[in-house]
Amino acid sequence: MKILLPVDGSAYSDAAVEEFTRRPWPPHSEVKAITAAEIPIVLGMEPWAVLPEYFENLEKAVREAAHGVIQSALTQLQAIEDKSLKISSEVIQGSPKQVIVEEAESWGADLIVMGSRGLSTWNRLLLGSVSNSVVHHANCSVEIVRRPQAS
Repeated sequence: MKILLPVDGSAYSDAAVEEFTRRPWPPHSEVKAITAAEIPIVLGMEPWAVLPEYFENLEKAVREAAHGVIQSALTQLQAIEDKSLKISSEVIQGSPKQVIVEEAESWGADLIVMGSRGLSTWNRLLLGSVSNSVVHHANCSVEIVRRPQAS
């Protein structure tokens, strides 16, 4: 079984990794942790208005943060007792909604396990939901892990 585990460093993503590590998986399953390194678009700023190094530094900071997110997930995954579980990871540049669906398809994932922020209806309309987009566009099964609400 091939399981894609998108991570973004949020508490919601951490809940999905924790849920993944608690479960027994079929022998010789594969898990691939991925994160999308999306370079933010600076609105209202002309490219000539900033130093050329600005965009280079921005891209470098995004890449470094993405590698930190992946490393954190790998640390948790490597603590799994089942050593037949093959673990890999990748940082992919692009929009999370697109990266997750495309990687699941190209890698041949059987399942995507990911966290949900639990946005309100209004915020989902304004911001868009990555998990909702993945559920509707992925060609494989998708499990959304919700973070328990604080009492």
